[in-house]
Order: sequence, then structure tokens, then C-alpha cells
Amino acid sequence: MPTASALVSHRPIRPFWPPLFAGVALGLVLLLTFVLTGHGLGATGASTRFVAWLGMTAAPGATAGNAYLGPMVQDGHPMSSWITWQVIGVALGAFASALWAGRFRVQLDGARSVGATRRVGAALVGGLLAGFGARVSAGCTSGLGLSGAATLAIAAFVFLATFFAAGLLMSRLTRGI
Repeated sequence: MPTASALVSHRPIRPFWPPLFAGVALGLVLLLTFVLTGHGLGATGASTRFVAWLGMTAAPGATAGNAYLGPMVQDGHPMSSWITWQVIGVALGAFASALWAGRFRVQLDGARSVGATRRVGAALVGGLLAGFGARVSAGCTSGLGLSGAATLAIAAFVFLATFFAAGLLMSRLTRGI
């Protein structure tokens, strides 16, 4: 069976979709998700359920008794939630799409300019802070931002404004990393 890099090297690189077309397609996917599942899009709930699953493996009593993780394990296996399977589907779809478009690459952006260790560290810290913020605000950019804005939730617009303002600020503070 050919490797992913072998598949990529023989495929022409396809252009990105036009932004308007991609936005309309995302809106249709969001609408279809609401219609089929009764839920919007989201991602951070899956990582929390993964932590609950790890907790049930390592310390079932403490996890079940935890005020935050306990409700996730009361209804059965936390990994059987719709949001977990949605995230798995998104990852598989993104991988297949990248292969199909000839754009699959394993790379570390910014490693040449600031060094691999500093770049990985900044990405890890940024990801942890974004994940923490998503859990504190009860949603991520897809869950609270897209799905919440689609339902005209005020919290979604406050979240999006704060998210973009923080992103602009951090891009100025960490320029070049």
C-alpha cells in the first residue's frame, strides 16, 4: 500500500476554494448538522470527553465523583458521544481532503525563523490557553462561534469579538514565533 507521501507526490496541487464558496459550504454543513443531529458543530467537548474516558480508566471513583467530569460518565461511555464521532469524522475528512487536493504535508511552520523548540513550545502553550478559554466560555470557535452565532446567541458574538481581539493582541506580542 502506498504511503501518504507517495500519494501526495504524484498528485497536482489543487487551488483552495474561493472564500465565498467555502463559507456557503460551511453554512450548509452547519445547517445539515443541526437538522440531522439536533446539535451544532463543536470540537472541545470531544477532548473533555476523552479526558473523562482517561479518568475512568485511571481513577473511576474520582472521575465519577468529579463535579465537572462526572456527568459525562453517568450516561455511559464518554467516547460514544455524538461530538466525539463528529470530531473523528472531521479529522478523517480533512485528511482525505488534503490527500485529494495534493496538499498533505507534515511540516513545522516557523521552525527556521525561531527554532523548532520555541515554535513547538509557543504552539503548545497557545493551544492549551485556547482550550482552557474554550472550556471556560462553554464553547470553542466552532461550537460557540459558528453554531452559537447561527442561533443568534449573544454569548457567541461576545465570544467572537473577544476571541478576535485576543488573537490580534497575541499576534502583535508574539510576532515571528
